[in-house]
Amino acid sequence: MNPPLSARLPDFPWDTIADAKARAQAHPDGLCDLSVGTPVDPVPDAAVQTLAEAAPAWAGYPTVWGTAALRAAIRGYAESRWHAVALRDDQVLPVVGTKELVAALPLQLGIGAGDTVVIPATAYPTYEVGALIAGATVLATDDPAEAAAASPALIWINSPANPHGAILSPDALRAWVDAARSTGAALASDECYGEFGWEAEPVSVLDPAINGGSLEGLIAAFSLSKRSNLAGYRAGFLVGDAPLIGELLAVRKHAGLMVSGPVQAVMATMLADTDHVTAQREHYLARRAVLKPALEAAGFRIDHSEGSLYLWATRDEDCRATVDWLAERGILAAPGDFYGEAGRRHVRIALTATDERIAAAASRLV
Repeated sequence: MNPPLSARLPDFPWDTIADAKARAQAHPDGLCDLSVGTPVDPVPDAAVQTLAEAAPAWAGYPTVWGTAALRAAIRGYAESRWHAVALRDDQVLPVVGTKELVAALPLQLGIGAGDTVVIPATAYPTYEVGALIAGATVLATDDPAEAAAASPALIWINSPANPHGAILSPDALRAWVDAARSTGAALASDECYGEFGWEAEPVSVLDPAINGGSLEGLIAAFSLSKRSNLAGYRAGFLVGDAPLIGELLAVRKHAGLMVSGPVQAVMATMLADTDHVTAQREHYLARRAVLKPALEAAGFRIDHSEGSLYLWATRDEDCRATVDWLAERGILAAPGDFYGEAGRRHVRIALTATDERIAAAASRLV
């Protein structure tokens, strides 16, 4: 009998900081949980209204490909925001939140034993988990040449990145596109934090200046979780190479991976609106302006962090020692070793807490 699938997988990272969380919760002024990227701000009113209006119309099953209105909204967003050109419906696909997609992509592309999946050296853990579920080998590297030398089946890149907030330059993105195409690998670009660039402007692989006017071999993944505070709605989508999107659509039809009908309506509404995104950016920027200098004054160095919703902070010590130091002050952070060995001397500190909790955390660092 084969061992259970869970035996292939690492321990769930957040289970390993339960003791630190308990210590932080014991603080007299309560816990400042800066360890997770869960939005805390309200769902936009337009989303709530659209959900209520759409709900009665969806007694039947939605389609995996999504409604024509949603596909048009995805195309419009990718063209207006990320400079994609003349997209067709066969180049877009809604997904049930992008974490599901990240975990399932290698398997759904037919990748398995004997194949290699490249992930960033410091990376969101689910990239590795998806490769392991499929039985593939994982190579963690930030070097396109090293990646190409491994003849991978799939390459993941992430910009702005989770956990460290680095934003890939246009030249770096072009190098990854060239590396993937030189070996026939699919290049999956996780751009879920694309709306949040603070010290550099994010660029998409959908931009002709990056891809040479062709989406061949490319998939860009987007989410409304952070952009629109819709993490609980499970609303994401893909844009990219028509044959790759078509393969995913065919497999996902068999699996019944459908975004719910009312959520599809909400997605179309939110993708057409930029005002709520601008407002949310200002919330996060204000929290960053409070927390970053407080950490620096307390002796932390902030590395990368040009974008996304995190500060990549270090005291030049093992990350678990830093987690303990913060926990004594009622602050919970994510240890950098969650994201690979390269992160062992950093912690990830999230901006996704209320203004009051961010201010409380900053005051405890003095």
